[in-house]
Amino acid sequence: MLLARAVHFDESDSRIFHRPAVTGEWAISGGFEFSNWTEADLTGKARQAFANGWLGLESFGRVTFVAVARIEPSEYETLTAALAAHFVSHYGAPSIEAAWPVAAEEMRQMADLCADHAPNTVLTVARRLTEAGVAEDYRYIESQDADLAAFAIHGDTGGSED
Repeated sequence: MLLARAVHFDESDSRIFHRPAVTGEWAISGGFEFSNWTEADLTGKARQAFANGWLGLESFGRVTFVAVARIEPSEYETLTAALAAHFVSHYGAPSIEAAWPVAAEEMRQMADLCADHAPNTVLTVARRLTEAGVAEDYRYIESQDADLAAFAIHGDTGGSED
């Protein structure tokens, strides 16, 4: 199974996002955060998060680039649980059980996106508001000879407690 990890090629994410994701943490699109946004919401760092930010699943910060990587089933389940808990704590879901199917769907969408690419492929997202809601387009940069292990750590990263 494949998912994506946050990668940083420079320090720019620390300047363009309110909360940058941590290098190496697992990430998903996270477009759900913007489902009720209007043009009036698209200012400053919030605009950057909307336009090009993937959502880190440990810090719940944003990152511009992610790279496809293999994930163990147990890690995937742990991340699904963390996302369901985030929906309860930040979006008002009534319980983990109620949030779980939505979290599982967000995880599945990202896994499906990553399944179309080889490990170490770098992905970007571009969002725009449409009359139907938020639209996302993805771009990818195929890996050269770099090994994602140079950027990623498997297992517990000791990330943020947020």
